[in-house]
Amino acid sequence: MADHFIGIDVGTGSARAGVFDSEGRLLASAKRAISIWREEGDIVEQSSNDVWQAVVFSVREAMRQSGVAPEDVKGLGFDATCSLVVLDGEGRPLPVGPSEDPERNIIVWMDHRALDQAQRINAGGYDVLRYVGGRISPEMETPKLLWLKENRPQVFGAAAHFFDLADYLSWRATGSTNRSVCTVTCKWTYLAHEKRWDAGYFKAIGLGELAENDFARIGTEVVDIATPLGNGLTTDAAEELGLAPGTPVGASLIDAHSGGVGTFAGRRADGTTLAPERQMALIMGTSACAMTLSREATFVDGVWGPYSGAMVPGFWLLEGGQSAYGAALDHLVTLHPAYPTVKAAADTAGQSLPAYLEAQALALAGSLEEAALLARSVHVVPEFLGNRAPYADPEATAVIDGLGLDASPASLVRLYVAGLCGLCYGTRQIVAAEQAKGVPLDTLVVSGGAAVSPLFRQILADATGLAVALPQTSEPVLLGGAIVGAVAAGAYPSIEAAAGAMSRIKETISPAGGSVAAFHEAKFKAFCLLQDADREIRGLMRAAG
Repeated sequence: MADHFIGIDVGTGSARAGVFDSEGRLLASAKRAISIWREEGDIVEQSSNDVWQAVVFSVREAMRQSGVAPEDVKGLGFDATCSLVVLDGEGRPLPVGPSEDPERNIIVWMDHRALDQAQRINAGGYDVLRYVGGRISPEMETPKLLWLKENRPQVFGAAAHFFDLADYLSWRATGSTNRSVCTVTCKWTYLAHEKRWDAGYFKAIGLGELAENDFARIGTEVVDIATPLGNGLTTDAAEELGLAPGTPVGASLIDAHSGGVGTFAGRRADGTTLAPERQMALIMGTSACAMTLSREATFVDGVWGPYSGAMVPGFWLLEGGQSAYGAALDHLVTLHPAYPTVKAAADTAGQSLPAYLEAQALALAGSLEEAALLARSVHVVPEFLGNRAPYADPEATAVIDGLGLDASPASLVRLYVAGLCGLCYGTRQIVAAEQAKGVPLDTLVVSGGAAVSPLFRQILADATGLAVALPQTSEPVLLGGAIVGAVAAGAYPSIEAAAGAMSRIKETISPAGGSVAAFHEAKFKAFCLLQDADREIRGLMRAAG
């Protein structure tokens, strides 16, 4: 029988699973929503048990739809958001916030409760910070751990396991406490190029107890991505998932990194491949991550990394990102008075709101290239959740310029297009920061929800001046997990080999150039002016007390 592989992705809002064949064709996929709790103080929490049950449902449903027999699944891989999971010595969840609910045991990546802790850590100028663009983010795990110790000391003391969510999933599936080099290097300050934790850093910031017992609570054994874990699926996990016990499970990935694995080695229709060092994988969901590979360590201020082997063994990884992407667009359009009317029209037309707004934009503009010109008088810096890169400014805020009293649906279309432009200019800043350090980028490989939009892809190409490539698969993040499973099973000797066999590029578009390029150049300058104004205004208000 043919070999098949499963990729399992846990994003911010749902868990998904996809069944692939050995050539990377998606046979079936399924998803289930996961619960999320928000409270004042930038608190965002989830439940590891709820997440696991969503995984179970998704795997079983994808398998049912695919018709693949459990014994024909030869391997699987997990990816997830870089959220912090807290468990006691029996593997039971512990409450991480004021709700006191032990089921709420995940501090979600976008939770910014640890902003003060991150600022204090950054003030120390520790050497490990060189590998996170010079400044640690409150989205990373050590500030969150410090917040937990300072604000929930009993929970911190009772915790036996602090997992990145992706590592929690592989532990739940196999019983192995081995951590992936991807998670701990990118979010926990593990120095993969030296294969060690920096005990001095943890002691200096007030988390010295985590260095005890060879860092047992955060990861004594750190393994390469796709390394087979334990003896594969445990009997209990296999029964829950409807798969065979012992099915190989590869060391996991952060969700965006899985998208990078699913796209970096894509073959074009003519059989040629994109050079890994010349492309940026842009993975867009609630947030966006911009992943770049290089053979040598390259330091870029405000861009996380360089991380050794954190996405593909043998390469260093630079990780830029925009903290709010899909979430920024969703929030932006709800601010407009025509939102209820336009949302109802989209529902009546049987379209998602972004698809409906895109169709309206094309009708107004007449072409993809001209559509951006609809936003000539409206300018948006959509940094509703701060600036992750290249300024590493979590206190940055969104700015909207050019609003009038027009409450028409056409005005909402213009605001939406302006939001798309603003997101693309944020990507342009990350590209420019890397190019200034000698990174030879010429292509963006896009995946995630926004990637399906021809309008978005054209604006992105025109705003950045780079070619934009679209993968063949509709689920590159899930494909990345399946590639991990294929390598863990021994079907391919390496991630590069598996990705080369299973990943393809569907189409590539180029920048329009000419007057469109001149328009984006002017609009980008306006974007930068608004960013500068936000920083100056925040400075004025701080000075005023």
